[in-house]
Amino acid sequence: MFVFDAHLDLAMNAMEWNRDLTWTVADIRESELGMTDKPDRTNNTVSFDAMRKGNIGLCMATQIARYVKKENPLPGWNSPHQAWAQTQGQLAWYKAMEEIGEMVQIRNTEQLNAHLELWENGMDKKPIGYILSLEGADSIITLDHLERSYEQGLRAIGPAHYGPGTYAHGTDSVGGIGHKGKELLKEIERLNLILDATHLCDVSFWETMKVYNGPVWASHNNCRKFVEHNRQFSDEQIRELIGRNAVIGIALDAWMMVPDWVRGVSTPERMDVTLTQMINNIDHICQLAGNSLHVGIGTDLDGGFGKEQCPTDLDTITDLQKVPKLLSERGYSEVDIENIMSNNFIRFLRKVWGN
Repeated sequence: MFVFDAHLDLAMNAMEWNRDLTWTVADIRESELGMTDKPDRTNNTVSFDAMRKGNIGLCMATQIARYVKKENPLPGWNSPHQAWAQTQGQLAWYKAMEEIGEMVQIRNTEQLNAHLELWENGMDKKPIGYILSLEGADSIITLDHLERSYEQGLRAIGPAHYGPGTYAHGTDSVGGIGHKGKELLKEIERLNLILDATHLCDVSFWETMKVYNGPVWASHNNCRKFVEHNRQFSDEQIRELIGRNAVIGIALDAWMMVPDWVRGVSTPERMDVTLTQMINNIDHICQLAGNSLHVGIGTDLDGGFGKEQCPTDLDTITDLQKVPKLLSERGYSEVDIENIMSNNFIRFLRKVWGN
C-alpha cells in the first residue's frame, strides 16, 4: 500500500549525522560501527532504498535548525542567522538529491498528481517525492525570509520546536505566541502555508487557534490519553483539530508511545513498545472523529533516535507495510486503511492547493 510519511528529518540525517541516504540501511549501520557521538549510531531505520521497498513514495521532509538564546540550555544555533544558514544547507542537500534522481520536490497539485501517477505506473527506481516543511520557525529571521522560503518550495511550518522560541513556546515550555507569533501566523495565512501544530505547548496552541484561520495539521503528534505529557495532544486539542478538518500524523518515538519511558535507560523490549501502540493512537483519533478521515502516518523515524527508541517490530521504515494488516485486524476497512496510510494527507494537500 502506498504510504505518505508526514514527517522525516532527511536532510538533518545527511548534514548533521553524515548519513548517505543513497546507501542501504545496513550499509549505513555498518559505517557507524564504533561511533559514539550520537545515541542512535548503528540504529538508523531510514534510507531511500528502505523507503522504496516500503512503497513510501511521498513525505514531508524537514528543514530544522533551532535558534537558542544565551539563557536557553537546549542545543541549537546561537543566532537566527546561523540557523537560517543551516536550513539553506539542508535545502542544498535536497536539491543535490534531485539532481541525481533520488528525490523530487512537490509544490502544487499538478506536481502531486503527476508524482502519484508515476509511483502507480512508472519506472522501477522512482524518485521519492518530498514536500518541504520547516520544524520550528526560529530560523525565520524576518517575515521576508518566510516568503523567500515559500518561493524555495516551503509548504508547511511549525512555529515552535522544543522550549521557548521566537514566535511561540514549544514542548516542555509554557507561554503564548506574543506579537511576533501573531505576525508570523498572519503571514503563514497570507502565503497559504500549512500551519503544523506539532510541538506547540498548550498555551501557544490555544492562542494560535484563536487567531489563525488558515489550514492546519499536526505532522507527528500522539495522544495524551496514552502518555501524559505536554508533547502529546489532549482529547480537547484533537477535537479542535478535527473541527478544523486537520489530519494528525502518528509518530514512532517510543517515549511518546508508552508511559514512564526514561531516555537512555528504557528499551523498547523491556517497555514492550510495538506498532500496536501506533494502532491504539490511530484508533483513538478515529473514535473521537467518528471516522477515519483525520489521522495518518508521521513517523519521525531517525529524528534523533533509532531502533533503540522505536517499536521492536520495526527494523526499517519498510516495516510500515505491517500497519495495514494491524489496522485490518482492528476492524478497519480497505478504504479506511488507505485513508490512514496516505489518502487523508493527500486529500488535505489537494484542498489547500486547489484541484
